[in-house]
Amino acid sequence: MIAALALRSLRHRRATAALTVLSIALSVFLLLAIERLREEAREGFAATVSGTDLIVGARTSGVHLLLATVFHAGEAGSGLRWSSYRALAGHPAVAWTVPLTLGDSHRGFRVVGTDRGFFEHYRYGRALALSIASGTIFAGPREAVLGAETARRLGYAPGSDLILAHGSGDDGFMPHADRPFRVSGILAPTGTPVDRTVLVGLEDIDALHAPERIAQTDDPLAAALMAAEPSAEASRTITAFLVGLRTRPSALSMQREVNTFPDEPLTAILPAATLQEVWALVGVAEQALRAVSIMAVVVGLAGMLVALLTGIAERRREMAILRSVGARPSQVFALVAGEAAALAMAGVIVGAVVLHVALPLARPWLASRIGLVVGGVWPSVLEWQLMALVFVAGSLVGILPAWRLYRHSVADGLSIRT
Repeated sequence: MIAALALRSLRHRRATAALTVLSIALSVFLLLAIERLREEAREGFAATVSGTDLIVGARTSGVHLLLATVFHAGEAGSGLRWSSYRALAGHPAVAWTVPLTLGDSHRGFRVVGTDRGFFEHYRYGRALALSIASGTIFAGPREAVLGAETARRLGYAPGSDLILAHGSGDDGFMPHADRPFRVSGILAPTGTPVDRTVLVGLEDIDALHAPERIAQTDDPLAAALMAAEPSAEASRTITAFLVGLRTRPSALSMQREVNTFPDEPLTAILPAATLQEVWALVGVAEQALRAVSIMAVVVGLAGMLVALLTGIAERRREMAILRSVGARPSQVFALVAGEAAALAMAGVIVGAVVLHVALPLARPWLASRIGLVVGGVWPSVLEWQLMALVFVAGSLVGILPAWRLYRHSVADGLSIRT
């Protein structure tokens, strides 16, 4: 009987009830959406280079090496010798390697010198591979593959010409105007730093820098040899290289071998572990997002409390009539508290349904624009817990107005002063 009366009362006040449910639903939607995006952002950040076991570069801090090679933030620093790269690439525990050369740019976008192995072995997100949206991977000399954002912002298409320059970011100088590159392909969006790069062949980078090495020597014979073999191991360097191991358990032992490499000082990092270090540096923003979502729920519940308290004066006569026909005070209390619980439950359900209907629709946009690969739509354990907490909090909010109506007597309800 109490449940039926509660539903009829809410139906009678359907406009107020609908607005209350809407405010709770919006707050629940925001809470669950921020929590889902926060978790996906953490997982996506940790999987920026999900298929790489080690990143090796010249001796430096792990965070600096990661930021320079993966996120292209800051200067890359000194490089490592090609002979060291070849020695480590031939290690029995190594399955594949991808060399990287940084230091050049094109109109504010970083240029990455690499080989075709980059497109075969680089993984991001949940082990997703790079794919070409248009054109082909570079195959001939002075061809470039552009990231999706680079092509979009500069208006390039396969067949366009571009000129590389020394330096990074907007500070590029000394353009190689005599050696233009042609765009051979454009990558599909990934939401990773790869979208903001210009990928060219490692041999092309060496050819661009060969005149510099020739100018630095006074020996005509050495200059002639360098001009004939610009990629000779004696002078060739790279910035870093990615490593894929035959077995994951060998990562720590391989890392120790690289860090104690006798030929030159090197640093090897485990990308997943170093990414967690970087994420810890931006943990304040993560907590701020959670605080915003919690405040949204508090505001929604506060709105429900205000609506219930505002209706007390109007409902005192209704409750007094129920008391006069035999309703006990506990039943009056249960009626008002049940209405609050019903409103909270409806708000939680509506908010959760809207979120899990919107997620599949927003998944392509999230993946292409901000690199968030959203998983299944079924709520996680944490989301079930959050919804349960919101329901309990909404039910508790109804105790105050229920208690105030509980204390009113029949005589007080029938003689409300105006």
